[in-house]
Amino acid sequence: MHDGKGIEPAPVAPVTMNTARISLLLSEQPNRIAIYRPRVGADLSVFDPASVQIIQGFRPDYDAFSDAGFEVRIEPEGEFDLAIVAVPRSKTEARALIADAASRASMVVVDGQKTDGIDSIARDIKKRGGNVRVESKSHGKAIAFEGGDFSDWEHKGPLGSVEGFETRLGVFSADRIDKGSQLLLEALPEKLPSIIADLGAGWGYLSRHILERDGVKALHLVEAEHAALECAKANVTDPRATFHWADATRFDPKLRFDGVIMNPPFHTTRAADPALGQAFISAAARLLAPHGQLWLVANRQLPYEVALSERFSFVEKIADAGGFKVLYAKRPLRTRA
Repeated sequence: MHDGKGIEPAPVAPVTMNTARISLLLSEQPNRIAIYRPRVGADLSVFDPASVQIIQGFRPDYDAFSDAGFEVRIEPEGEFDLAIVAVPRSKTEARALIADAASRASMVVVDGQKTDGIDSIARDIKKRGGNVRVESKSHGKAIAFEGGDFSDWEHKGPLGSVEGFETRLGVFSADRIDKGSQLLLEALPEKLPSIIADLGAGWGYLSRHILERDGVKALHLVEAEHAALECAKANVTDPRATFHWADATRFDPKLRFDGVIMNPPFHTTRAADPALGQAFISAAARLLAPHGQLWLVANRQLPYEVALSERFSFVEKIADAGGFKVLYAKRPLRTRA
């Protein structure tokens, strides 16, 4: 990741992988290691970067590990002596990662916190894995196993259609239309500005509908999760759309937009983190032209009005329903770099 002029640091993701737990399960340093979905801040100093392949499709984490000297891939490639799975929030995704790891490595370690559902995953692994060992430490567990049949956990490709949209494992709201996005769409005017960015575009629900509005000449979809962006490319086929695999909070396209529309993320774990949305607001203000307009949706309790007032000349709430609110802002304030 780069620190461009005027770009604020992105919020730091919480660490869900504990290498101290993992190290207790290893008698020696394996020659070839795959680490699935580690997050920024994970301490990987116990491993030789030359022996590690990191599998990560989330752009901020991908860039951070690449900058640290690791080989980083969106999809795993090859076979390994050891595969480590950092448990994601979705149990279905966790199972798919474990199945892939088991197909590639002679030994697998699955690591996560109790809040990630690691206890139930440990029980499931014990029913089918061989030589299962468990280390508990710091409110979490690392489970090592060898062999076992995990083929029924495999899950590749699209999940299917959600009202005509393709989704995949690892994307936000993979099985339904997000209610916040629905409210935001209903609050948008029939005519929109010419050049628009959809920050955190996800799998393209808002973007496809934005392109149906009058006035839109170009739409830039900015999404950090590679799997979601691949879905968006399948769901949004309008030639006016341009796709960017990028961290929206650091996105620097060398142009200014007439409008920004966004449903910013508000958590990386189950706990809300308003700093994520605030970073998106800062990015929107930086990316907009002086006449630019912003529409965003957020959970009703998130305090985004202050951040908007600090960065825009005009702020208004234009919708409030179902636990969500839609905020409109225009004319970003310019601050000295």
